[in-house]
Amino acid sequence: MSKEEYTIIDIEQFDQIVLLLQKQLRGEVLTTAEGDKLESWKKSRPENLELYNQVNDPAGLKDLLHQWHSIELTKESNKKRLISQVAGAPVVNKVHFMRRWGWAAAVVLFILGAGVFAFLEKSNKVKDNLVLLQDVAPGGNKATLLLANGSSVVLDSTGNRVIQQGNTAIQQSNGQLQYQAGGNAADAGYNTLSTPRGAQYRVTLSDGTKVWLNSASSLKYPAVFTGKERIVELHGQGYFEVAKHAGLPFKVKVNNMEVNVLGTHFDIMAYSDEKMISTTLLEGAVQILSGGETQLLKPGQQAVLNKESQLLSVHEVAVNKVVAWKEGLFVFNNMDLPTILREISRWYDVEIVYEVVPNGKLYGGGISRQLQLSEILHFLEANGINRFKIAGRKVIVLPVQ
Repeated sequence: MSKEEYTIIDIEQFDQIVLLLQKQLRGEVLTTAEGDKLESWKKSRPENLELYNQVNDPAGLKDLLHQWHSIELTKESNKKRLISQVAGAPVVNKVHFMRRWGWAAAVVLFILGAGVFAFLEKSNKVKDNLVLLQDVAPGGNKATLLLANGSSVVLDSTGNRVIQQGNTAIQQSNGQLQYQAGGNAADAGYNTLSTPRGAQYRVTLSDGTKVWLNSASSLKYPAVFTGKERIVELHGQGYFEVAKHAGLPFKVKVNNMEVNVLGTHFDIMAYSDEKMISTTLLEGAVQILSGGETQLLKPGQQAVLNKESQLLSVHEVAVNKVVAWKEGLFVFNNMDLPTILREISRWYDVEIVYEVVPNGKLYGGGISRQLQLSEILHFLEANGINRFKIAGRKVIVLPVQ
């Protein structure tokens, strides 16, 4: 065995790093000693830093999740057997020989495979209490485009055509719309793109701004921007990458709130069944206007408007977790069960029925949005988060046995 192919791994160190990664993924603050230990591990070899960056990036997590699902590591309960299976190498007491990639793979796949990353409230012990009458597939790329003249077009992931609105061409291709740049001012009427429950869609507006719409959302916008400002109206959730145009501010209207931008990346979540409206800034600058109050956001900050009290607050967030939905992931950060299930219900287009009062615990973690509904619910159950029954388009929440 050569140094080129193998690395010696200490199982106790493995345990410690896994626990620190789990804690960080839950959004918990590490102690100084824990932070130093994680920093030391990150710097000890390039693969560790690469792994750390991958774990904290939604696109990287998506790839890791797909790898995990393909080999079904959730069925492995013995940690040493799991590491050996991933690395293809024997365990020798507390020291373990692995292929060079095995350390990174084992850390991540153990986090994911044990079900700990999926939900991190209780133990890893897998239960199988899900009552499955009929499974439900995940959502996909679907939407309806309402044109300014009142006609509508049904969109999906397979359509590839040009939709003509007056002299303006709208290209539909691979689950997204692309408006003709510039366009004709005569065609400046407002269009509305709407996604049903269980769907998402992407549109590139005539100014080059890109918008990802989450499920049960709608965006109203002009086919061609004219005048001194660009104004759109959002319901539900959307992620924006606003094209920069000097002197033409971009504004998003959400209920009684307005978000003003000059060129930036941000996410707005404003579902009618949620108590809060959140605006999360990834890049650039945005100004929030609500009830006479003005708040300027910096990258990494989230503004939260309480719809009942109309109070606006700002705090730091892990922005990649907020926008993970557009990368194909559910990422829940200190959420209670009803909030988690509302998000799941919108993506799978199911009704949530409670036969038990949910507890007030907060949960965190993430999982792929491309799984069948039963697999999502298995993860919840595996960590002691109630029991569930799928009955048609309903998910019934049952007491923990």
